[in-house]
Formats: sequence, structure tokens, C-alpha cells
Amino acid sequence: MAGFLSTLKRLYLSVYNWVVFYGWCQVLYFALKTLIESGHQNVYSAVERPLQLAQTAAFMEILHGLVGLVRSPVSATLPQISSRLYVTWGILWSFPETRTHFLVSSLVISWSITEIIRYSFFGLKEAFGITPSWLLWLRYSTFLLLYPTGITSEVGVIYIALPYIKTSDKYCIWMPNKWNFSFDYFYAAIIALGIYVPGSPHMYQYMLGQRKKALSKSKKE
Repeated sequence: MAGFLSTLKRLYLSVYNWVVFYGWCQVLYFALKTLIESGHQNVYSAVERPLQLAQTAAFMEILHGLVGLVRSPVSATLPQISSRLYVTWGILWSFPETRTHFLVSSLVISWSITEIIRYSFFGLKEAFGITPSWLLWLRYSTFLLLYPTGITSEVGVIYIALPYIKTSDKYCIWMPNKWNFSFDYFYAAIIALGIYVPGSPHMYQYMLGQRKKALSKSKKE
């Protein structure tokens, strides 16, 4: 029974990783094609649907960690996925005025390259039990550049959205109401930006530690 469950787990994770890998390949292909052919203003409209699907699918990784399907700690997975979902749905989808900025292109390209490498790495590991050394190096090295560009783009896109959020009542709850509660989405966005200040260096240090551990283990093997 244990062997069957282990096989089922590997099959599920393999399918999950390759499906999401394909989604991010679509995002990168459409982003680069549109950027070359018609400029950064049209990148979001070209990648919107596959971007939303691929990014939202990452929510499953939180569940994977919670139920023990993967070893990744939820404490590391949750903030990264939450911030990306917030930018994808809470900013880009919610406020169309932000979609034509050039930072959207750097955001999408940084995300997609990172995720293509990551999902191919775990897809091969789950499907065939192999992790090529070159892919392992890419998995734990490309973030050195792509994490800063991705985070900078995320922060920039949220900042660009602030004037549009401020003049909009979207997602706001005003008193009086039956809950005796108010919520201003503008200030929530300010708080989100504030979280990036301590959160980003912490995550970068965590990933540097993971890189050192993974590459050291690879050399020993």
C-alpha cells in the first residue's frame, strides 16, 4: 500500500509540475514575441490568461507543503506565492491602467524564466528521479539575478497602481455597515509595499542558504 501511495504521489507531482511548466513556457513565449513585435505596452494582454492560470496554480504548492507532499516549508512558500498572487489578481487584473508599463514585461519575464527552470527541475525529479547538474545549477543560481528584477518589478507595479487604487472604491468597505468594520484597499497596498522591505532581504538570504546547501551536496555526490 505504501508503495502504491508513493507512486501515486510521484505521478501527481510529475503531472502538476509539467502542466505548470507548459503554462510558464507559454507566458515566456508570448511575452518575448509580443515585446519584439509590438512593444511592452501589449505584453500583458498577450500573456494574461496563461499568466493567471500558471500563477494561480502555484497556490497548490502551499497545500502540498501543508499535507506533506513536498518538503518545502510553508513558511518560505507562502509569502512568495501570496505576493505573486496579489500582484497578478490584486493589481494587474484589478487595475488595468497598470498593464502597459514596461515593468510588467520585466515582471513577467523574470517570473517565467524562474518558474520554467524550477518546474522542469522538479518535473524531471518526480518523473524520472534525475536532476542534471546543469539544471541544478540553474535552479539555484538564476535567482541571483531574477529575484531582484522580479521583486523590483513587483514593487514598481504596486507603486504605479497606488494613484488608481486611491481614486477607486474597489475592494473598499466603508462604515457604517452591519459588521462595524472598514477597509481601505489603498492603505492595504501601502502595507504590502512595507512588507517587501524586510521580507525581500530575508527571502534572498534564505535562498542563498538553500543554494549553498544544494550545490555543496551536489559536489559531494
